[in-house]
Amino acid sequence: MKNASIPIVEITSIDNAKLGFTSSMNVEPVLHEVQYALIKLLDSKQSSVIDLSSMPFAPGEKQQIKQLLGKGEVEILLNVMGKSSILETSYPCVWWIEHYNQDQQITGTYIEIAIIPEIIQSVTEDISSGLQRLTQTLSKRSESYENK
Repeated sequence: MKNASIPIVEITSIDNAKLGFTSSMNVEPVLHEVQYALIKLLDSKQSSVIDLSSMPFAPGEKQQIKQLLGKGEVEILLNVMGKSSILETSYPCVWWIEHYNQDQQITGTYIEIAIIPEIIQSVTEDISSGLQRLTQTLSKRSESYENK
């Protein structure tokens, strides 16, 4: 058998955008992870969070994922230690969440698969405090009606 030589072809400039794909190819795996998380939510009521900030993406891939997930009917804007944007995607229970710092720069991007995103759920202490304040307000109103 002869030693066959394999020709080496150098490709120096491929425009991935024109070819329809990107270099890190993380779009499909993230969408499959969302699909798996939805199955897990249906089967066991267990929520999941995908931290997109910790993944390597080629330029435009995060935006591509956001576009593929689409836009749902719910938009929530939180203003606690910086702003947070919570958008329902076109898939129920799939939420696109972005956190911003004081300079309006994105500090974190997440996809949360949950009935209600954890960040907007009230903790027991807050509910208790709210109940106490409402009880005081109603008590004061009752007193003012009695004094008339």
